[in-house]
Amino acid sequence: MRVLVVKVSSLGDVIHTLPALTDARNAIPDIEFDWVVEEAYTEIPAWHPAVSKVIPVAFRRWRKNIFSLFFNAEFRRFRRDLKTSPYDLVIDAQGLLKSAVICGMVPARTVGFDRQSIREKLAVSYYDESYAVSRQQHAVERTRELFSCALGYNKAAQADYGIAAVELGKQAEQVDRSLLFLHGTTWPTKLWPQAYWQELTRLATEHNYQVKLLWGNEEEKSRAQRIAGSNSKARVIDRQAITGIAKLMCQSAAIVAVDTGLAHLAAALGRPTLALYGASDAERTGTYGENQKHLQAKLSCSPCLKRHCEYKGKELEDEEKAKVFTVQPPCFSTLSPQHVWQELARVLAEHRES
Repeated sequence: MRVLVVKVSSLGDVIHTLPALTDARNAIPDIEFDWVVEEAYTEIPAWHPAVSKVIPVAFRRWRKNIFSLFFNAEFRRFRRDLKTSPYDLVIDAQGLLKSAVICGMVPARTVGFDRQSIREKLAVSYYDESYAVSRQQHAVERTRELFSCALGYNKAAQADYGIAAVELGKQAEQVDRSLLFLHGTTWPTKLWPQAYWQELTRLATEHNYQVKLLWGNEEEKSRAQRIAGSNSKARVIDRQAITGIAKLMCQSAAIVAVDTGLAHLAAALGRPTLALYGASDAERTGTYGENQKHLQAKLSCSPCLKRHCEYKGKELEDEEKAKVFTVQPPCFSTLSPQHVWQELARVLAEHRES
């Protein structure tokens, strides 16, 4: 059986889809998947043994000149690629209009979430069949349930990302005394304060850990350099491809992260991770799997699920308000560096004992 999966972005969403493929391969041993994904993330589907072919799409580039898209030779090649293999089924695991449009280019039966299960309800018009999947579940479990409905099996009790970890350098003897800090993310309300990262770096290096800081753009690089400051045990890592980042994760004693796609990569690799959540909801989109610890901000507004902070602190006394608003976003005032270090120390101790 040959199935086309359409899950184009973002990084975390792509990683969340991997356990569904493991479920399907366990239930249907001869199943093979092709996968349409944004060109920046093509490495990830290729890690899974059930994926035969990865078909890159470049909507993030193409949308810059959307009116000439149908005259674009690259886009025409993409459409041809979708028709080179006969598929028994197409699964839209994204549930967006852009992913549904891709499904509509493939001459095969297409399935996806029903109208109550997705935000962009027009996408359902492209499906031959749709399934009700509760939006109250974690994103990993939603995708696993969609695949089980579409392919007719009962999903396993435990999610398994199915990554060939040995190939990525996940070997115990390679783990060193370093901590990987994932400080970059897209929303300002998801950013743990820079001063807090600096203090956490100080606490970690005082306990003889080396701190490694990743970055993906110039803004993140500048922040990483400021966090590292004059600390001789803090190092800003050269920009890495996803596979390189995965190897760094496998070598690190633990990862500290905000709500970012790379945190989900750490979870997929089973690496000890302490993830910090302010505006976003750890219950629905937090890192998922073994060795994962979440700290959710505790202000009344969190999780607000908003890109920009609108908190006014009306329920606070003036003294409390003055303290809370020294931090931006204010919800992270409830996750101090000292508290985070205490929890990180527990994560490190638990992993040493396991």
